[in-house]
Amino acid sequence: MTEERRLPPVTEIGMLSLALIVAGGIYLSAHLPKHVPLTPAVVLLALSAALLVGNLVALARVDDFAWDRFVDVGKWSLLAYAITAGLIEFSFLHNHLRGGALVVLTLSLVVYAVHVPMLIGFTVARYATD
Repeated sequence: MTEERRLPPVTEIGMLSLALIVAGGIYLSAHLPKHVPLTPAVVLLALSAALLVGNLVALARVDDFAWDRFVDVGKWSLLAYAITAGLIEFSFLHNHLRGGALVVLTLSLVVYAVHVPMLIGFTVARYATD
């Protein structure tokens, strides 16, 4: 029986980060097209971005990790999620979203488009046997 190595809680932290992004998006969407108080959405975005950075740092410190597999999977999923984030951004612009709400939602899309591919790459690499 092989002993399972200890990995940081990348998936759990990633899901919390994504939940914060979704909550901020729902908050902003609930107020549009009227004036949106940005403070709650900015706080949620900042917390989510901090979790993303913490997740990246924790993952970078893992020894004996299948980094080749992580990069192979992560780069293609990053491409896919960058495209979906771009389409969502286009819908924001097409619907004439402007100002602070656009900035917060754009930055939220960046966190989404980086964190999800990182989670996909991590999930594959953690079970890689090569």
